[in-house]
Amino acid sequence: MAATQEKPTTRLISGPGMLLVWLYGVMVVGAVSRSIVQISTEFEHAPLAYSLSALAGVVYGFITYSLVRGGETARKAARFCCAAELAGVLVVGTWTLVEPSAFPDTTVWSEYGMGYLFIPVLLPITAMYWLRKTAPQGDAA
Repeated sequence: MAATQEKPTTRLISGPGMLLVWLYGVMVVGAVSRSIVQISTEFEHAPLAYSLSALAGVVYGFITYSLVRGGETARKAARFCCAAELAGVLVVGTWTLVEPSAFPDTTVWSEYGMGYLFIPVLLPITAMYWLRKTAPQGDAA
């Protein structure tokens, strides 16, 4: 019986990856806890804003999980989610500046994450750069 050799799991949380995991973890706690309180106490005030904050928390959680899990499938999933996160920040950020009345209360992504020190717009850019830079040779595309 031949033994199958498995490819070693590529660690995504070494070096700067550990900082990314920590920052995404903080964003998970911030976005999810804030949205839970807002949805449970005043959802009718700004349902879109609070739902978007909850969605942001879920995306942050999935990225955190992917980075911790490691491996090439997780790397690809994290890259995809970071791109989706960046698109969400840019769309919602622009929307909140162009049509502020659509958001009676802020979201995590409002004004490009200004309420969170612009971390929501900087984090996916940094993460995508790091994931690309640390990809195995031939897989950086």
